[in-house]
Amino acid sequence: MLIGEVARRSGVSARMLRHYESLGLVRPTGRNEAGYREYSSEDIARIFHIESLRSLGLSLREVGRALDDARFTPSELVEDLIRRTRERIAAETELLTRLRRIGAAEPAGWEDVLRIVALLQALGSESAGKRQQAALATAEEVAAPVEALAEAALSETDPNVAGALRWALARSGDDAVAPLAEGLGSPVAEVRKRAVQSIAEITGDAATALLQDALTNPDADVRRRAALALGARGVAGAVPTLIDMIVEGVNDVDAADALSALAADPVLADRIATGLVGRLAQGGIESSGRRRLTQALADIPGDITSRALADLSNDDDRAVALTATYLLTLRGAQ
Repeated sequence: MLIGEVARRSGVSARMLRHYESLGLVRPTGRNEAGYREYSSEDIARIFHIESLRSLGLSLREVGRALDDARFTPSELVEDLIRRTRERIAAETELLTRLRRIGAAEPAGWEDVLRIVALLQALGSESAGKRQQAALATAEEVAAPVEALAEAALSETDPNVAGALRWALARSGDDAVAPLAEGLGSPVAEVRKRAVQSIAEITGDAATALLQDALTNPDADVRRRAALALGARGVAGAVPTLIDMIVEGVNDVDAADALSALAADPVLADRIATGLVGRLAQGGIESSGRRRLTQALADIPGDITSRALADLSNDDDRAVALTATYLLTLRGAQ
């Protein structure tokens, strides 16, 4: 079979077939009387083998080894191909992500594109100072890619840079909520912590709704941080978690302050007082926990609180009784 017919049947151009011949990959079995190359069925089979191996990503040199070297071990080459393919996919994915982020920022011109590229590079810098400067630079006119800021915030370990990134995300408002929400489901505790910290600094209905959902998060730290943020926003749903924090002695002062702020609403004040009193009535709480619950009643106005403190002034736990008596004295002096 002549080279033109081989090219038509195999899909490999005549030029490439000549290149294969020059490399010694496949040589025509012979030539006809006119001197034209003639390929045998074995030659054509070898061409198909070459194309099959090339489809796996092998170089022509590797293809030659695979076909001619008896010591060649396919398993080693396949493992190497897997590694190289993964590296290539990772690089292409990173490029695709960068392009999407640039597109999402809606640059007005090439100058904006270049500034966004510089920002993305700075966010990935090994220098904490450069990362912080990049986060602060988002105050400029060109919109910062919110997904890039969120990814940086979820992975940032330097406290100063992390603070700058949270500030930048807060400026983005509810647009930053969705990319941060993924962090709440991360298997890494530190990532979940950074996610809820960032969301807590964002004002807006979407952030508040996500914080409310976080009250049921399996991670206790996420629940507590969400409750403190919601307490500052006046969200009543945070009350049970805040009371739990007081019982457990985890950020109990902050939790009591949040309850005090919520108690500015008379309806919530009674609900909070009832919740604190109800926990005090439960068994199994250590003396220190009961004392913290009693102390938390200090800034909760209303008759329910006053009656509870009067009852607690006779509590069997002397520390609780003395605390309640002292608080009643303060309330009477007001």
